[in-house]
Amino acid sequence: MLACATLAFALSAGMAQAQTLFWSTQAAPVEETQKMREQVLAGFEGGVDYQASETGPFLTRLAAEIQAGSGQIGVVGSLHGDLSTYADSFVDLSDVDLSGIAVSEAFMDLGKLGTDEQKYLPWMQANYVMAASRQALEYLPEGADLNALTYDDLIAWSKALAEGTGSPKFGFPAGPQGLKHRFFQGFLLPSYAGSTVTKFRSAEAVEGWNAFKELWQYTNPASTNYAFMQEPLLSGDVWVAFDHIARLADAFNQRPEDFVAFPAPAGPAGRGFMPVLAGIAVPASAPDIDASKALVAYMMQPETQVATLRATNFYPVTDAALPADLPESAKALGPAINAMTTADDALPALLPVGLGDLGGQFNQVYTDTFERIVLGNQPVEDVLNQQADTLRGLMNQANAPCWLPDAPSEGACPVD
Repeated sequence: MLACATLAFALSAGMAQAQTLFWSTQAAPVEETQKMREQVLAGFEGGVDYQASETGPFLTRLAAEIQAGSGQIGVVGSLHGDLSTYADSFVDLSDVDLSGIAVSEAFMDLGKLGTDEQKYLPWMQANYVMAASRQALEYLPEGADLNALTYDDLIAWSKALAEGTGSPKFGFPAGPQGLKHRFFQGFLLPSYAGSTVTKFRSAEAVEGWNAFKELWQYTNPASTNYAFMQEPLLSGDVWVAFDHIARLADAFNQRPEDFVAFPAPAGPAGRGFMPVLAGIAVPASAPDIDASKALVAYMMQPETQVATLRATNFYPVTDAALPADLPESAKALGPAINAMTTADDALPALLPVGLGDLGGQFNQVYTDTFERIVLGNQPVEDVLNQQADTLRGLMNQANAPCWLPDAPSEGACPVD
């Protein structure tokens, strides 16, 4: 009996070891983890042991296996900022067969982590987009393409709406709980200056802030109280808005026929946008590199990408066709995200990296700049010069290197 039990244990241990360990910071809530196992990964022939972890333990175990040169982790899944720390320890995924699947070129470039190799493959994303009531479309400037608007187009559209309806109809999440700082960090400044930090007070940044001041003339003044733009869209107080997809979803779910979603505008430097991007990578310490690469290829398949959307509410990074039975918000917002991230002028501006507990103060710099320039009507150049000093002090204190769209730096990201 003991021999049989020993044999059974050995066989079960062998089977468990044959599975590829997918070590991830994503889909960590119990319900999402279960959906990942049952709905997303159950179809992988080699078998997957999906384990979700908080960021701290995730990084601790990954670092330990990398340092040891061997381990059990076969595939890691995490946000770009987490993966960027270990670029030298991931294998090149350039030879993974994507079977002709179209992936955002901008995201593929991010996955190289500053090297010539594909250190991770984009996995899934959340993002911010624009939304509009369909009745606003009749005021769209002649010749403007809803999926390729510029900031000049948006200003002209908002002006036409204000004049045509008798009240300002553009809406912006400028309330205390609104995500306004992400707009300035990831959309406005990158689109005009091609930068979030280094060119903070440049002439191009001045141009961007002046453009936003012009847009503010046609913005509903209640915007300083807005946190979630889905509510003023549903009430009709706002006809055109910017926000995170999670804060627009209810408008599309409640009245899908009344609203359209579309990419954020472009400026002179490109179509700046801020993805919440997760990637998948294979550590060089993985026990079976071929099995790990097979799992990576599986995660990129259209049906897997859609299953991941259902499990996590993160959107595909590929051109996967979305099925008809998804929530209305997913069907509307997904194509807008894809159009933005795959645009020829796409310019990803990443979430801040390396700031630690100074992240809140970093965000406050952009909020204070908005309040002084736009709400306080203070001179743009003066405000930017003063705020640049605060920003430079934060970057030096954190010793945080630059992240995209700024060029890589040795040491703290400079504020010119």
